[in-house]
Amino acid sequence: MNRTRLVLISAAAGGLLGVPAIAQQQTAFPTSDPVIQRIWRLGMDSSWTEQLSQTFMDSIGPRLTASPGHHAAGDWVVKMYKQWGIDAKKDQYGTWRGWRRGVSHIDLMQPRVRSLEGTMLAWSPGTGGKAVTAEAIILPKFQDSTEFVKWLPQARGKIVLLSPEWPTCRPSEDWLRWGTPEGIARMDTAIARMQQDWAVDRDSAKLYRGTGYSLALGTGTLGMRLEKAGVAGMISSRTKFSGFANPFAQAGGRGGAGGRGGFGGRGGAPGGNSARGGGRTAALTQADQARFAGPGGSGGWGTIEVFETYNTVAPAVTLTCEDYGLVYRLAANKQKPMVRLDLDAQLLGEQPTFNVIGSIKGTEKPDEYVMLSAHFDSWDGSSGATDNGTGTMMAMEAMRILKLAYPHPRRTIMVGHWASEEQGLNGSTAFTEDHPEVMKGLQALFNQDNGTGRVQSISSSGLTSIGSHLKAWYERLPGYFTDSTSANAVSWSFNDVPTGNPGGTDGAVFACFGTPSFGLGALNWNYSTYTWHTNRDTYDKVVFDDLKHNATLAATLAYLASEDPQFISRERSPGTWPANWPENCGKAPRKTKPRL
Repeated sequence: MNRTRLVLISAAAGGLLGVPAIAQQQTAFPTSDPVIQRIWRLGMDSSWTEQLSQTFMDSIGPRLTASPGHHAAGDWVVKMYKQWGIDAKKDQYGTWRGWRRGVSHIDLMQPRVRSLEGTMLAWSPGTGGKAVTAEAIILPKFQDSTEFVKWLPQARGKIVLLSPEWPTCRPSEDWLRWGTPEGIARMDTAIARMQQDWAVDRDSAKLYRGTGYSLALGTGTLGMRLEKAGVAGMISSRTKFSGFANPFAQAGGRGGAGGRGGFGGRGGAPGGNSARGGGRTAALTQADQARFAGPGGSGGWGTIEVFETYNTVAPAVTLTCEDYGLVYRLAANKQKPMVRLDLDAQLLGEQPTFNVIGSIKGTEKPDEYVMLSAHFDSWDGSSGATDNGTGTMMAMEAMRILKLAYPHPRRTIMVGHWASEEQGLNGSTAFTEDHPEVMKGLQALFNQDNGTGRVQSISSSGLTSIGSHLKAWYERLPGYFTDSTSANAVSWSFNDVPTGNPGGTDGAVFACFGTPSFGLGALNWNYSTYTWHTNRDTYDKVVFDDLKHNATLAATLAYLASEDPQFISRERSPGTWPANWPENCGKAPRKTKPRL
């Protein structure tokens, strides 16, 4: 094939006038296709990603489903698309519980005064315009739920501490690098014992701490029961620490997986990490790395996960490891810590929830579709920058580029910004139900949802002919993405049999229904350790070189899929498919799911 090497120096074509290029890029093109070359120039030398991201993440901020921030962000995205000449709308599919977050102050008042680092859990009630001061007590461990019920009167009017105290707030990496063998062994043992003590019991009469209730991702049904008993509030802390050895598990004893909401990434297990990424905070020796329980990293300083509560009266807050440990130790040593909660929040009831859908109409095959996909909602402990603001920015920037470089596509090019992914892939699932015409004519869907890192893999599964199409597109990508010696290289793969019940991210929904869904897998940049669902997921964590890479790649893939002469066949690949497929893909809830 003819290979033309171009040095690209344009900084303004299609971009913000007067804004210099961050870096001028060079690549080889395997074809002389002018559209691919213009996509490259627009994406790599005239990117809008920084400006768009600053408005989206700093000015608008987090996008908790059905919150005012979610609606404001949706209006802004629709406005931007319309300015670019792209049809767009907020596509309502149901309702969800609305909530407005206001200012929160959490202070230790006795035995000394300190402002504590923490925040409200999502959907927490406030304190009604008047601060609440109460003694903080530790949730004891009970023999069974009967003993728990007998204890409840002692909790009335108190603030209940729901999580364990970590014996260290240093990540395991520090201990491995500087600790003595004896000190490391003591710390490993202390953490394993703590995890044993706070582990969820499989006996439904015991569950969390013997209460018979669950903590779920924040306060769960336990919080609702404590609220009914008249507690003044509750405090939790979900740290990101992992990588501490478990001597009891090694000896064949019960392991150290902790309760939901107690500690450690997804579900509290050591080495807990997101299904979409993770990574250690720094390189260690090979012997030290062998100590880690999993790929989730050793933990991020000052990082906590911020999830939700179903309480409607008693407020629920979360604290960082350090300040939670302070309050916990004061309570454990009978020093009667008094904590003041001054929380402004408003429960708004069921509010409209929606996906944001944009489209550029196809000229030859308007009833066949290529779709860019990223979830739009976020948790709101921070800005939702890498989960999934960067995926949203990738899709927006790719659509901007396509409108300029490829304004009259062969197939209709769509973008789906999904709501309520964090509550169970609800927005994307609703779309599959509400738009059968798109499902029938879907040529390809490209989904990205694993942080700010540059995409390094394109994968798909389930349909016999997907592999040949993907290979053909890959061969036309700029050399920047295909040179195996480059740090920017992207690989591709195809698996015969799709996953069963969709999970993890929205692309799995479309794969489950047997349409051509492609996952864009990215470098982790300590995604699980520092930013996944945390108080540190902010604009400054975005790696803009990688985000430009992703948007340019996504735009190019969408163009190639649109121009593909053949529609991807729905013939299933051989192999053992999930039972009851596709009925097991599930239905989208159209209003808030009750917590019983």
